[in-house]
Amino acid sequence: MWGMAFKAGTDDVRESPAVDLAAKLLAAGASLAVHDPQALENARTELGEKDVTYCRHMYETLPRADALIVCTEWPEYRSPDFGRMRKALEEPVIFDGRNLYDLQWMADLGFHYVSVGRPAVGPAGSSQ
Repeated sequence: MWGMAFKAGTDDVRESPAVDLAAKLLAAGASLAVHDPQALENARTELGEKDVTYCRHMYETLPRADALIVCTEWPEYRSPDFGRMRKALEEPVIFDGRNLYDLQWMADLGFHYVSVGRPAVGPAGSSQ
């Protein structure tokens, strides 16, 4: 997961949808790797240590991950190295809660991309 703060530019995780989502995923048996430029320690306080890896660098969250979930609109998440991401993820799947990326661009890059209020797309030439 990228972004635990309720908004970019803060370390505040109170009422953060990312923390709520992380807690639900953990309750369902998931293991998580999370990154946030400012809110990692506060996220640790909320989520604890069990089944959560707190990553200082955003790309550290990707190896062995089945998908990436983008929860907070930090500037560094707007233009990541998509080639690096695609190679590191177990499956090229992104759930984007901030609608950061262009649908066609994500399909052309070979990602299955799900964003809020828009149609999901798959790799160019594939059927969903």
